[in-house]
Parts: sequence; C-alpha cells; structure tokens
Amino acid sequence: MKAWIPLSLGLVLSTAALAADPNCTYPSAAAPAPDGATATKEQMVAAKNDTARYNTEMNVYLDCLKTAQDKLTPKDASKLTADQKKKNDAEVKALVAKNNSAVDELQGVVGRFNEQLKAYKAAHAAPSTATPAP
Repeated sequence: MKAWIPLSLGLVLSTAALAADPNCTYPSAAAPAPDGATATKEQMVAAKNDTARYNTEMNVYLDCLKTAQDKLTPKDASKLTADQKKKNDAEVKALVAKNNSAVDELQGVVGRFNEQLKAYKAAHAAPSTATPAP
C-alpha cells in the first residue's frame, strides 16, 4: 500500500505540472506611449486606455501564474522523493521567473507612459497669468 503513495503523488504532481500554465496567456503589449511634448490629448487618452488595458491583462496573467504556483505546492512536501522535489522546485522557480519578468515589463511600460504624461502636462500647462510684483 505504501508503494502506491509515491506513485500516486508523482502522478498528481506531473498532472499539476502539465496543468500549471496552460491558461496563463501573456497579454499583448501596450502600444508605445506617444511623445508627450508633441502628442494631442486624444493620443494621450488612447495611450492611457491602452496602458490600463495592458495593466489589467497583466494582472490577470500574474494571478494565473500565482494559481499555477499554488497548485504545484504540495500539501505535504515530506512525501516527495528527492527527484519529485527537485522537479517541483524547478517548475516553481520557472513560474517565479516568469512572474518577475512580467512585473519588470509592466513597471517599465507604466513608467514610460508616466514619463510621457509628465512631458505632456509640462508642454500643455497653461501659461502663468500672475504679474510680477513691482
């Protein structure tokens, strides 16, 4: 009977590994933000909407990776063989790397948009109507 436990656990883990990432769809990239110094309001609004879409889709992707990682985490790791633990650790490490890469990309996209938004606001700021004090 005890011989079936590692075999069953191995089957569950290999099935989980196959099912770990099939539905995690990486989102399509956001279009590059326009040059804020020369962009129109409509271009900036379109870029904002596309960046928001990308952010939302990326968060869905990150949640999917987290769910996949949770599925790979065994309830009782002490029942894993050394090979099973090594394989499981490698799969979790791969998911963590995907997560970190996606977060870095998301931060870069949002950061670049914010830079162009600041440039847009600076270029389109209303001129000061204050008169200098005598």
